[in-house]
Amino acid sequence: MSIPQAGRYTNSCMILLIYLSLIRYFGNRKSMLIPNCLFRVGGAAILLSNKPGDKRRAKYKLLHTVRTHCGSDDIAYNCVYQQQDETGKVGVSLSKDLMAIAGVALKANITTLGPLVLPISEQLLFFATLIMRKITDSETKPYIPDFKLAFDHFCIHAGGRAVIDELEKNLQLSEEHVEPSRMTLYRFGNTSSSSIWYELAYTEAKERVKKGNRVWQIAFGSGFKCNSAVWEAVRAVKPSESNPWADCIHKFPIEISV
Repeated sequence: MSIPQAGRYTNSCMILLIYLSLIRYFGNRKSMLIPNCLFRVGGAAILLSNKPGDKRRAKYKLLHTVRTHCGSDDIAYNCVYQQQDETGKVGVSLSKDLMAIAGVALKANITTLGPLVLPISEQLLFFATLIMRKITDSETKPYIPDFKLAFDHFCIHAGGRAVIDELEKNLQLSEEHVEPSRMTLYRFGNTSSSSIWYELAYTEAKERVKKGNRVWQIAFGSGFKCNSAVWEAVRAVKPSESNPWADCIHKFPIEISV
């Protein structure tokens, strides 16, 4: 994957990003036992480069990153918190405020990302509705921009069925748009933020990524934070032999019972 040249880079560089998800708690505190049931071990390694010579080998170009961090709010900071219990065992505690905080972080992230990726027509509709709501003091729901006009593929943090369902509903996505997330959750479970790379691999294995396609990866994490990355395919991406879906992609998608 390539990073466009920027003025702040004095020398060419290569960056290896490694995503790991490993949480295991051996104590008895209930709030810290929940992650044992939710999370699985996952990992992904991604090589980024801004060397011009690597462009011919790259699959994607990084267009935008948006990082929303709510750590200044105590409730957000403590909703996913690693700590020791009374016996000194380390684990992650999840609070009941987690989903509400995630919604706030997501809204802030999308609000920042929208002007960077949405067509002008969608931006005008959004701001016109916002102004009308303020003028008329209306309680109607604000206009939700059509992000399908900005992206061809969506990689949604597979943190649970409720997370995927909510984003599918609020962003008005189709079943095919959320298929990579659902199938990743089904096969690998909740591997936290590394799930978005399993999802991209799924889309590649299905040979759906064409030259010029844009991919939106959105993930959540402790802090509390919500991060978005926008990629553009510099060529049609063919599945590799090392793709984690290579040996079974013909079996997917499958129907998941309620």
